[in-house]
Amino acid sequence: MADTGPKRAANLPWVEKYRPNKLDDLISHQEIIKTIQKFMNEDRLPHLLFYGPPGTGKTSTILACAKQLYSPKEFNSMVLELNASDDRGIGIVRGPILSFSSTRTIFKSGFKLVILDEADAMTNDAQNALRRVIEKFTENTRFCLICNYLSKIIPALQSRCTRFRFGPLNLQQMVPRIQHVINEEGVTVTEDGMNALITLSRGDMRRSINILQSTNMAYDLVNEENVYQCTGHPLRSDIESIVDWMLNKDFTTAYNNIMKLKTLKGLALQDILTEVHTYVHRIDFPVKVRIHLLDKMADVEHRLAAGTSEKLQLGSLLSAFQVARDMVMAEA
Repeated sequence: MADTGPKRAANLPWVEKYRPNKLDDLISHQEIIKTIQKFMNEDRLPHLLFYGPPGTGKTSTILACAKQLYSPKEFNSMVLELNASDDRGIGIVRGPILSFSSTRTIFKSGFKLVILDEADAMTNDAQNALRRVIEKFTENTRFCLICNYLSKIIPALQSRCTRFRFGPLNLQQMVPRIQHVINEEGVTVTEDGMNALITLSRGDMRRSINILQSTNMAYDLVNEENVYQCTGHPLRSDIESIVDWMLNKDFTTAYNNIMKLKTLKGLALQDILTEVHTYVHRIDFPVKVRIHLLDKMADVEHRLAAGTSEKLQLGSLLSAFQVARDMVMAEA
């Protein structure tokens, strides 16, 4: 029985294994952490609403607060955590949430904590029912709502909570934490591999650690090529080749080359389009040509999202670039 702890930690995904346990361990949004720490020190924690993109530390922050407020023995009786995998209808508010909020604890003074992760998945009826529960049991219970999209939370709930926005993490915040995981796990990472992790994660800490773990399991070395290979994302050199073909080759040759590359590397047109869009901003096109390209690429992206054929949309993307080339030559 003695070694079940380390064994369990070894089996955990790195995201959970290195999840911060204390507010001091959190790497980002220091102003928010300071404010919440002050609330807790003065024993005046309000209802909270955390919103922002995934992987920016919302759940980690409230779990660190809960671990600071309650001892491991009290945790299960004082904290109710529900996320999107649980039922999200009005029944869950009238059932478990209501009964948990309305009962007092005999052995501990102070408030209970209800954490509703991914609250933007709750139905409007459930949110309206929750409004009354929050009002009625404020003395006994504090609520923390966590969501990605603030607009999906009804205004009545927003006004009852203190709101905090968690923005995407920047390079300076992410590198030390990723480096800590790398050192602890003994992973071999090259400099371009680290840059690829940061680029692909786009400010999402969870995503960067997941990519790091996946690449480490698939390859001995975490370098740029292996990271992109593991995530199925097009390499920068591939994007340069694609743009070069679209602007300098005839339609048939360019189309066949891109189709071959897509098949060979298993690339999705959506990913190619996203990277080409970024690449176009770096090319010094005349203003009219750039506007034409961005407009056409937005149309292709919209049609791809609606589930149309990738082959047809690749033809459309290619046509836009061939027209852009003719416009450049006409202006010259």
